[in-house]
Order: sequence, then C-alpha cells, then structure tokens
Amino acid sequence: MVSGIALLLALAAGGTQADLPPSPPPAPVTLRMPAPEARQGAASDGEFVYAIDNDRIGKYRIADGQRVAQWQGERRLFPHMNSCTVVEAQLVCAASNYPAVPQTSAIEFFDTATLRHVRTVSLGFGPGSLTALDRHAGKWWAVFAHYDGKGGEPGRDHRYTMLARMDDDFRVEQSWAFPAPVLERMAPYSCSGLSWGADGLIYATGHDRPELYALKLPEAGSALELVTTLGIASPGQAIDWDPRAPRRIWSIDRAASAMVASEMHRPKDKP
Repeated sequence: MVSGIALLLALAAGGTQADLPPSPPPAPVTLRMPAPEARQGAASDGEFVYAIDNDRIGKYRIADGQRVAQWQGERRLFPHMNSCTVVEAQLVCAASNYPAVPQTSAIEFFDTATLRHVRTVSLGFGPGSLTALDRHAGKWWAVFAHYDGKGGEPGRDHRYTMLARMDDDFRVEQSWAFPAPVLERMAPYSCSGLSWGADGLIYATGHDRPELYALKLPEAGSALELVTTLGIASPGQAIDWDPRAPRRIWSIDRAASAMVASEMHRPKDKP
C-alpha cells in the first residue's frame, strides 16, 4: 500500500503512478519453474537456478526443475535477504534489516554445492539499504535503496537510491544516482534487482512493475543514463542473467511462487 507520504510526494511532482505510460510488452518466457522460496529473487549459474527468500534459499536443476538443495536460516539473523549472484563457487547475497531503521546491511556468502552458509561481511550503517549486488570487471556493484514510506529513513526518499562500485574489501570507490525517469517508475519503492549484461549494459528492476531498465555509466556527471525500458513477464524483484544463455534473464513471479526465464532482445540506444 502506498503511504500517505508517498502520495504527497507524487502529488507535489504533479502526478501519480497512474499517470505514467504502461509497461512495454513482455519478453517471451522460455521456462517457468515453481519454487516456494521465490519471494525476493532468483540467481543462476547456468546449470542451476537459486530461488531467494528473506531467510531461505532453494537450489533447482534447470534441466528438470527438481530441487536438489535447500537452506533455512534464523529470521532474526536473516530478516531480509533480497538478491543474490553466483561468483565462482559461492552464492553472494545482498541483505539488510528492512523494514527496520536505521538501515543496516550485510553480505551473505553460501557454498553453491551445499547451500551451507559460509560467512558474513557486515556493512553496518551505510548509504542506504543494500538490495542488489553483482560482480563485474573485478569490482563489486551494489545498490543502496531508499523508500518513501515503510523502511525509509526520515529526510530521504526513493530518489536517494544509488549504485556504488566497491573494491574487494567492499569499500565504496564511486557511486551514481539513478535516472529520474527510472526513479519515477520505481516510486514509492526502489531498485530491487541489478545485473550486468554481457553487452556491457546494467539491467535493473524495481519492486512491482514488469519492467527491465537498461542503463549505462555516464561519460560525465553522477547519474546513470537510461538506454531503454524493456518489458518482462514478472513484476519487479531481483534478477540475474544466465551465464550459459546470453539473452536469458531470471526473475520471479512472487504471486505464483515461481522463477521465470525470459529471452530478452538486444536493446538499441534511445534516439
């Protein structure tokens, strides 16, 4: 439910979410896989796909849809695990204390073979709530989210959401704001998923729109540039590109408790 604060912000901007253009037509779906853990996002290593929930993970074989491993954590320790990505033999996950404030974040590591929890890197208080994490070009790329209502901190709304490039010790080296047109469509929530594509573009999702935002780093300035908006068959949440299928992206259909594989066309730059 949109909070009163979010509604006032929308009215102040001169419109509401209902005034925005509809989402583009969804990309073709090649696979839909039931998974009760599919509540926050999905990640893939090409052979398996991992369904992510706040405090549990399911590992599924892509070839037959069978669950081959499962992990369950204590909710007090894992209140909100939002998204994951596979890096070598580990599943690396972005986690936070959402919806509690002040916002704190952590990175959780799991062994992909057994789903055993390996270690935690605590980020403590940071520039937002950690919602997405990816590995690209020898760096970590992290989304720190802000919200208009629930889970938001006073004085900062969704517009303060940022993408940070971090070193191997998870120290922020540079950061970028999201483009205003993307933030407008994410409001009153924030960025829930982000994954670098093999084409050198950054792909991001919001909380509840069936859309994928293709972004690129700017030549100058401090804001990411929107290349185009693509439609997908699932409403937001965390995403991950399949390393064995260059244009296949995994997402989730939370309402149906399912993971969804979509075949995306290559975006063209905006005219």
